[in-house]
Amino acid sequence: MSTTRQDRPATPSSVGPVKEPLVGPGMMVLFAVLVGCFTAWGIAADLTTPMVAGFKRIFEMSTFQASLVQLAYFGAYFLLALPAAFINQRFGYKVGLLTGLGLAAIGAFAFYPASKIMTYEAFLVALFAMAAGCSILETSANPYVIALGPESTATRRLNFAQAFNPLGTNIGVLLASTLILPKLEDNPVDLTSLSPGELHTIRAGQLGAVMGPYLGLAFLLLVIWLVIALQKSPPIREEFHSEASDGDATGESIAKVLWSRKRYRYGVIAQFFNVAAQVCCWTYIIQYVQQALDGSLKLGGYLLQVSLIVFLFSRFFMTWLIGRVRATKVLAALGILAVGLCLIAVVSPNVVGVAAIVAISFCLSLMFPTIYGVALQGLGPATKFGAAGLVMAIVGGAIMPLVQGLVIDKTTPAVSFIVPAACFAVVAAYAIYDLRAPGGSAVLATEA
Repeated sequence: MSTTRQDRPATPSSVGPVKEPLVGPGMMVLFAVLVGCFTAWGIAADLTTPMVAGFKRIFEMSTFQASLVQLAYFGAYFLLALPAAFINQRFGYKVGLLTGLGLAAIGAFAFYPASKIMTYEAFLVALFAMAAGCSILETSANPYVIALGPESTATRRLNFAQAFNPLGTNIGVLLASTLILPKLEDNPVDLTSLSPGELHTIRAGQLGAVMGPYLGLAFLLLVIWLVIALQKSPPIREEFHSEASDGDATGESIAKVLWSRKRYRYGVIAQFFNVAAQVCCWTYIIQYVQQALDGSLKLGGYLLQVSLIVFLFSRFFMTWLIGRVRATKVLAALGILAVGLCLIAVVSPNVVGVAAIVAISFCLSLMFPTIYGVALQGLGPATKFGAAGLVMAIVGGAIMPLVQGLVIDKTTPAVSFIVPAACFAVVAAYAIYDLRAPGGSAVLATEA
């Protein structure tokens, strides 16, 4: 039977407090490149979000039709996560990374022919391909980061890498707000009065504005692909010891390992509601500002940008904090705090409520990577497929915002924040479960 950390005999080097490194020897360059991947898919995700409004304006369609943008994006994440796990299992994480980057780049380049075809369906195909690549990339990059160093620093390492994802998020929002959306509003002309030729010319210019940033993203993805392809991967221990099985796990045994681990099963559920809460809060902050402050779309967009900046800097702070405090203790506290902030927003639709919603991003900053790291702990050979399940849980970001939107239609934006409050309660419950479970998560940022 394999020996656990607690069973190993003490050695001179292990006597006394030992501070293990964040990244393993010889792995810093590869880790830095992986950080670039986290930034790249952050750009892709939030460059896409404003396209719901953009395509609605360009093609004169309903909100439901325009919302297919998000369905295509999150749907690709859901559908491609499991194939990504098979790629990682058969060929390794590096091939998974290159496959994801290549497909995402192809999808981003496809925005050029889509802008010439000038149909909504062509853009959806390009978007689906790009999101499919990002799904494979994320399924591969997250567990790869976990593997690039000691188990005791795995959660902190993933939090640090994930800290650069909101940097990409802010860049994506900035690109959309400066390079795309303003150009869609430069033609305050009654389109119904235009001839088919004039309408074609205007739409061609608008679709060209959409195309530009995506081509830039495509070249960035291509550069990262080349760097990873040329980088020799150091030998690593791809998964940590599995408490469930000492042998190789394949097929049915992998499913049995995943299902038998409550920490993993509950982690998938928690991740579903975590992503759901994040998308809900960021999607509907604009409507909340309009109700609470009688604000404009511009003010709502500004406060969304402020929220993303809070999220960005909080990620780095949380990486430092969980080097000193157990990660799930912080997760439990932030989950409870987020529930309270949502309830404040419900009962105080004014400047206090707006401040509460912005502050929710502080709580969100720790959640995704911590749930991810804790849920994967001890899965051994099942880690690759466990990672796929956690990425598939991102589909929560497509489902729960629909629920909140329905609540808004029936009540008000303020009342609708009861939906993310319920989501955050699930996250807090998962953290409390991990703290109370026998042999609770031993994933710490450092050894004290």
